[in-house]
Amino acid sequence: MKKNIILLALSALMSLSAVAENQPFLTKVYDFLPAPGQFVNSIPEANAGDTKEAVLKRAEEMICGYYDVEDGDSTMVYKPGMISLGSYGGYVVVGFDHPVVNVKGDYDFQIFGDGMYTTNPNAGGSSEPGIVLVSYDANGNGLPDDPWYELAGSEYSSPKTQHNYTITYYKPDENKVKTPDPVDKTVIDNTYIRWTSNDVNPDSISGYVYKNVFHGQSYWPQWVEDETLTFSGTKLCNNAVLVGGQDGLWVQLCKEWGYVDNRMDNDPLAPREGFDTAFLNNGFKIDWAVDADGVPVYLPMVHFIKVHNAVIQNCGRFGEISTEVGGGLDYHPHTEAPKILKGDVNADGKVNVSDVTTLTAYIQGTKHPGYNPVALDVNGDGNVDAGDVTALISITM
Repeated sequence: MKKNIILLALSALMSLSAVAENQPFLTKVYDFLPAPGQFVNSIPEANAGDTKEAVLKRAEEMICGYYDVEDGDSTMVYKPGMISLGSYGGYVVVGFDHPVVNVKGDYDFQIFGDGMYTTNPNAGGSSEPGIVLVSYDANGNGLPDDPWYELAGSEYSSPKTQHNYTITYYKPDENKVKTPDPVDKTVIDNTYIRWTSNDVNPDSISGYVYKNVFHGQSYWPQWVEDETLTFSGTKLCNNAVLVGGQDGLWVQLCKEWGYVDNRMDNDPLAPREGFDTAFLNNGFKIDWAVDADGVPVYLPMVHFIKVHNAVIQNCGRFGEISTEVGGGLDYHPHTEAPKILKGDVNADGKVNVSDVTTLTAYIQGTKHPGYNPVALDVNGDGNVDAGDVTALISITM
């Protein structure tokens, strides 16, 4: 009997130790730079003179989870905070205290927003989609400075989606004469923050972030002293429609899948009863990752997650479309991180002549779908070239 009790106690201690090592909620905000918007400097709060480090700490406090251990309860408690990414391009880079493992065919993690779903414009809805990118810490320095891979959502291949989109915002003169909107009286300055872009649509090359009567603070991030802010990435087409005339509602229609703050979230710790999961954001799969050329890749695990607002659109008195992020969850935090098999370029779990073929093709400019970018630098010199082919041949022999 005593032996069984001891074994149970050891098992419990081991479980608690594992939980303490791998927390299922976000634990770190590595970077945060919102584009101009009505909630910037409000969620999280930022004031003139604040440092970037101070703002990062506030963002971390709002969206990272923690253990409630004050009363001895080891249950993870979710912090229901929220941060705004502002207009198009604004982003946040987050991570867990462990790598998120790619469990093939499964949803791997969740990033929470505050979206609502609708297919009927008259029913109302809120969707401010943010694109998700992931990164593997290839250089092992613990910083998100390695290549990013976009998780290709439902709109990735749409002809209305623009890749390699770039937008630049210009710091406003807060004392300039305002230009009230002649129709929407809630918009007190429709020439507040100017922006220019490389949009393929001539009518959308430039515009303004409007200022409304509901948010009087500066919409320019207070810790940024630069006169311009430039963001690049994938841009989705506008998704908001005005229903019911000028005094009606701006309805933001959701995308199918694969975006933050796009639909109501499916939270395993607080399931939404009565909802068909087909109409929810069920999470994100690392399997969706593509490289900068749109070629699918296999990433065994990721260390960093980036979310950026994917739409540039004003919605009258409702302000600009601005992705909100409210935390994150690793769906399998205790899955052991896989060992990286050096030279397994085609990600089949073996190292042989097929990997030599895949690596050679990559160097010559042909990427095989599903290749493993983590395994390309076989000799570990920081480059992918003929030296890696030589090293790989040596391994196979």
